[in-house]
Amino acid sequence: MKKIRFMDTSFRDGFQSCLGARAKTDDIMPAFEAARDAGFDYFEIGGGARFQSLYFYCQEDAYEMMDRFRAAAPNADLQTLSRGANVVGLISQSRDIIKLHATTFAKHGVSTIRNFDALNDVRNLAYSGQCIADAGLNHQVTVTLMGLPPGSDEGYPHSPEFYIDTLKKILEAGIPFKSVAFKDASGTTVPAVVYETIKGARKLLGNDVPIHFHTHETAGLAVSCNFAAIEAGADCVDLAMAPLSGGTCEVDVLTFWRRLKGTDYTLDIDPKKVLEAEQVFAQCLDKYYMPPESTTVSPMIIYSPMPGGALTANTQMMRDTGTLHLYDKVIVEMEEVVRRGGFGTSVTPVSQFYFQQAFLNATVGKWKKINEGYGKMVLGYFGHTPAQPDAEIVKIASEQLGLQPTTEDVHDINDRNPKLGIAPNKKLLEENNIATTDENIFIVASCGEKGLEFLKGNAPFGIRYKTEEKPAAEAKSESGSYTVNVDGQSYNAQVAADGASVTINGKTFKVSSGAAAPGAASAATTVSGDTHQVVAPMPGSILKILVGEGDTVADGATVIVIEAMKMEIEVKAEKGGVVSKVLVKQGDNVVTAQAVIELS
Repeated sequence: MKKIRFMDTSFRDGFQSCLGARAKTDDIMPAFEAARDAGFDYFEIGGGARFQSLYFYCQEDAYEMMDRFRAAAPNADLQTLSRGANVVGLISQSRDIIKLHATTFAKHGVSTIRNFDALNDVRNLAYSGQCIADAGLNHQVTVTLMGLPPGSDEGYPHSPEFYIDTLKKILEAGIPFKSVAFKDASGTTVPAVVYETIKGARKLLGNDVPIHFHTHETAGLAVSCNFAAIEAGADCVDLAMAPLSGGTCEVDVLTFWRRLKGTDYTLDIDPKKVLEAEQVFAQCLDKYYMPPESTTVSPMIIYSPMPGGALTANTQMMRDTGTLHLYDKVIVEMEEVVRRGGFGTSVTPVSQFYFQQAFLNATVGKWKKINEGYGKMVLGYFGHTPAQPDAEIVKIASEQLGLQPTTEDVHDINDRNPKLGIAPNKKLLEENNIATTDENIFIVASCGEKGLEFLKGNAPFGIRYKTEEKPAAEAKSESGSYTVNVDGQSYNAQVAADGASVTINGKTFKVSSGAAAPGAASAATTVSGDTHQVVAPMPGSILKILVGEGDTVADGATVIVIEAMKMEIEVKAEKGGVVSKVLVKQGDNVVTAQAVIELS
């Protein structure tokens, strides 16, 4: 009977899939120790979004987190996730930062790095893979998989032939690696394709190279795909522990152990000890808010391959900005965005580009605004897409971004960029009187302004815990920001601390008991006399306010920056004037057409 190895993804992908990657290390260490004591010896513990999220939301240092995992499990294989030239962020990096990623992670206890490129462009795996190997780490080179929507899923790319061709290119490039992984972040690849792919890979690699398989349960296919993988020759599958397992995450350890009963395969576990570890994990996470969509199998995913690791993070951001009601519409838009974008695999960063562009198409209008990441992808600035992007989209992206299409190696492009690399980030640290350690340089390079704010001690706290609902009487008088709906139209309402007034889309009304705020339906377009208003072009939260009352604003000047789905959207004044009133403050949530600045 063949023993199948498994990697416990609970402490990286589990958090990303179910909690938007937001979890405190102190809260989760008892569960990690329980899993170790249950006999687990292979864990995914960092990288991917679980690097940035610690600085963005958790007020923690990812390097310190990795040190703690290593101290707790000195003999375990601790693995992190890297995105090729993008390492742990949404932007691709210069060569010196890619190398710094490998050396700093090796320094902090990581033993294996799974390295993938969403476009399966082998150039993006070659340099990063060499850096990982040179740092003394196990390089797990990865081919990314995705099932295409019904009607477009009968050929190249994203077929067994395409995946095997990619593996052949990896071998021809001479990239050093210890193992090979096939990663389906959206869980949309069907078992037959998984079987044929891994069967072909096993024939190509021989019997000595370990093959790993990764998928999610988001579309309900993970158990059957995992079994297809091991029947075809895979040695290891990715599993997770309850309460994170299933849904948008990986298959539960006990579930798959049970699936293997009566077959020629087994997991080397004590199911009773695993159950005890899962109970500890449930206690550790009891205070965390877990959105219902994170534990749900969704048939919509086969039409629009949204990765489990991105789905919950995006729906949580939509909750924050009062746009969750748009989710189904965004998912519908994704099919066209994927198809016309060149069929890059829906895994970070490309999955985020897809979602951001679909969000813009759903809120601003189809292709009215091109997301920067998506636009650069179709233009070639992240590498070769598996198929040629739609010519019309390439033309629109080129015009909006002011960039010409390219086939140049992204490393060469980024090495020329004066804003990327060790030198400019080291200078930024020096200007802020922050130690220029390798770790700090990489934090700023990969996390940008938010990383710098963390190092300055100004990081916000963004973890979502369970909260008890307040009694209706108390909720009525509470001040704050709300999104209200009138005849299907959303409006932002700011309730005063005394409850005596409410400001809707920049216009203030007095409120008496039982009275509705008048004029809500037309508040977004109010213009009186010589004054005019700058309105939000889409939903989001106020990231930056660039003007103050009394400032003179020119035609077309940027006055506000809105953040939505990790995008920064500039809000411009179509007509110049003097700022008479700033109607929002930093952190406010706004809806489409909400007035943000009043000019006279």
